[in-house]
Amino acid sequence: MPDAHDESVGSSAAAAEAPASRPSGPASAEARTDERRFRYYTVAVLPLSLLAAAAVSLWQPFEGSVHLWWIGPLLALAFLGAEQLGVNVDVRSGISWTISFTEIPLVIGFFVAPFEVVLGAHVVAGVTTLLARKVTGRVLYNAGAFIFEVTSAFAVAGLVKQALGSGPGEMPWLAALAGTLTAPLASTLLAMAAVRVLRRRMRVGTALRLAGRILVVGFVNASVGLTGYLVISKTPEAWPIVLAVSLGLAALYWAYSDLLREQRDMEALSDVSLMVARSGQQAAARPASLGDELGQEVDFGEWSTIAERIKDQLAAARVVLRLRLEPDEPMRSVVAGEELPVNFVRPDDPLLRLPGAHVRHFRITEANPEVRAALLDRGAQESLVVPLRSANQLLGVVEAHDRLSRWRGFGKYDVQLLGTMASHLATALDNRRLLATLRHDAYHDPLTGLLNRPGFRQVAREPLRERVQSVVLRVDLDVFSQVSDALGYAWADRMVMAAGRRIRDVLGPEVSLARLEGASFAALLVGCLPDEAHRIAERLRAQLSAPYPVDRLTVEANAVVGYASTSSEENGHLVDVDTLLQRADMAVRATRGGEEVRGYVPSMGQIFLRRFQMVTQFRQALEEGQVSVHYQPKVSLPGKHVLGVEALVRWQHPEFGRVDPDEFVPAVEAAGLVGALTSFVLDKALDRVRRWLDEGLRISVAVNLSVRNLADDEFPAKVSAALERFGVPAELLTFELTESGVMADPQRALPILRQLHGLGIVLAVDDFGTGYSSLAYLRQLPVDQVKIDKSFVLGMGTDLGDLAVVRSIVELGHSLGLTVVAEGVEEDVARDQLEAMGCDVAQGYLISRPLSEERLEAWLQARTARSLGHHSEIVLTLLT
Repeated sequence: MPDAHDESVGSSAAAAEAPASRPSGPASAEARTDERRFRYYTVAVLPLSLLAAAAVSLWQPFEGSVHLWWIGPLLALAFLGAEQLGVNVDVRSGISWTISFTEIPLVIGFFVAPFEVVLGAHVVAGVTTLLARKVTGRVLYNAGAFIFEVTSAFAVAGLVKQALGSGPGEMPWLAALAGTLTAPLASTLLAMAAVRVLRRRMRVGTALRLAGRILVVGFVNASVGLTGYLVISKTPEAWPIVLAVSLGLAALYWAYSDLLREQRDMEALSDVSLMVARSGQQAAARPASLGDELGQEVDFGEWSTIAERIKDQLAAARVVLRLRLEPDEPMRSVVAGEELPVNFVRPDDPLLRLPGAHVRHFRITEANPEVRAALLDRGAQESLVVPLRSANQLLGVVEAHDRLSRWRGFGKYDVQLLGTMASHLATALDNRRLLATLRHDAYHDPLTGLLNRPGFRQVAREPLRERVQSVVLRVDLDVFSQVSDALGYAWADRMVMAAGRRIRDVLGPEVSLARLEGASFAALLVGCLPDEAHRIAERLRAQLSAPYPVDRLTVEANAVVGYASTSSEENGHLVDVDTLLQRADMAVRATRGGEEVRGYVPSMGQIFLRRFQMVTQFRQALEEGQVSVHYQPKVSLPGKHVLGVEALVRWQHPEFGRVDPDEFVPAVEAAGLVGALTSFVLDKALDRVRRWLDEGLRISVAVNLSVRNLADDEFPAKVSAALERFGVPAELLTFELTESGVMADPQRALPILRQLHGLGIVLAVDDFGTGYSSLAYLRQLPVDQVKIDKSFVLGMGTDLGDLAVVRSIVELGHSLGLTVVAEGVEEDVARDQLEAMGCDVAQGYLISRPLSEERLEAWLQARTARSLGHHSEIVLTLLT
């Protein structure tokens, strides 16, 4: 009959007897609540069953012979044997019933023994089975269930007997059959009630199907027992036939048991794998705390559930999971079932010497003294031990101790199941660790190990949501790009790592610290006031500005720090981390004026609002004629011929007035509108050159290129089309590009430059001498000119170093066959010095400021005279 004394609802009660290693928290609180509810249920079941048994005993006194004293022990042995031949059927995870052969001795008991003897034999056999299986936490409940089963069976049998009108001392076979079928149904009713008490769910359809199957199995068992008794009582010589039928039935049950075992094993494997996968997903989705900076807090309650599932599947008294969830941490143990002795694992435990990946079966009766001592330390008679391995890496160990049925112990099916389960568990663990690694990588910077921007956003969300006074610091190291250009990215990366360590030393390990990009860092100071944040920022700047030893060099660094606090929130609205980062970034940009530590103030937002407005209005400004092109002449040295002009963009904004190019060009470039700007300037410049050509003048025009132009694969084709559209020879167009523009992505820029040079366009390197990579890359660039940066030209008259730099650039350019252009020529002395050095072209305020088209024409008319050149071309000569 089905009862709840194997892996039934009692397993939930056993879970309430949690060992010391069980986790605390919501899961354990729920288990304690279930324990109390189950105790109340047990208190109700046992007394009511005893009262019902007393009533049935008074109602149906035994009227047969009492001299057969051996009937009671024999029935108890029969019940005990039937219990050992049980077949477990899972109903829900952790809920199962045992289909046993107890209907056979029960139906016979109706004919040969009084109610009290049958009841005592059944209770003794059931309790003995529980104690043998070391299931001590459910004895009272199951004792009540045993009493209720037999009591209800004899009550129904008595009612049927009365209905049939049978006389005293007679037991009709129909009454015995009805009573026997009542017992499993009564047990099922109690178990379903226990499911409700423990707040487990079971659909009505599932309950009805289960009751139907139990009734069918009970009917078969009772029929066999009843038939056998009637046949043998009438024909004693027929007992071999009855025995053969019983053995055949037992064989069918064993076959059915194997099928159920395979089904349950597959379900258990799936359950364990899903549990591990879900626990990993929940850990990944769980918000991280500030203390662990998105490190995964291991919830061992999840692993206790997995251990319980393995224990129930193996019908083991105890299962121990030893897990190493992080590569460098020691193993931690999770116990399901009986509590383990304290510090039972020896330093060189023989059960944990696991050279392979197979299950090892240890029995105390077959073990050597060393293994026997290890089993005794665990309080176990036998143990299955299997390692959890992945790519020769030990992830953990699973131990199962003492099968609940001590009549058999662990068998080959248990060994196979645990081995397969360990393989699935190892794979699931490996996937969980991979997920943890991916999650860590998603929220951390691979170079420094600090948080990245998404990780910083995740960490800062909770304190900001709780309106804790906080400050976000942003730190920028200024020399990163120069070091990467001069020495390569490997040395720049070393500087970044060194800067990260310095910041960590100043702020301490508790502060959330992130590398945003390049050499930019952010820190979250929780519970910090703005004045204190300013002092911390000053310390940070001083620490980061100390020289950095790089290989054999010492790099002088400069750090700027900006910060924004939640106290600057407006109208009581919650400020999120992105807003604070944006404000801290504004404060960093505001430090460019001289201060190296700045806190955010609302007025800074107006500057960036103006920049935003300019970007959004730029296309409209192009269409409405607010943007124009001015030209600055370039003359040859020493001939003073006007060779060309440089096209410079100007913007007359209707609201802001004249906007400096240094303000709006970077904004336009950052917004991705530089292509439209370049096309506008190029068209205007080529149109001007075309009109000069129509007048018989060959004046070239120079147009500045952006980094984004050099990243546009279609740019050379666009330029070629423009030259053809205006009918301008390619040699009259010059493109000026900065070193930083080329060095930002030389692998992408160089092919673009070669295509432009192949068209016949003149290429010039602007601001030459300000970068670290000039000498290394100059020979590789397909350029025709170098322009000496005006900072050196302006300083020639007072600084011998600048004078030396200019002379070196002129000599270098000539040695490479390049034309040398000096910009920033504002004095006659500078022009004379450049002429003496052999500089080819001069440009600057001494010659002319940038002029609009109309003023340029007037300038050309007033200061130049037209003469016929060597090739019958009109040239312009500057009048002295």
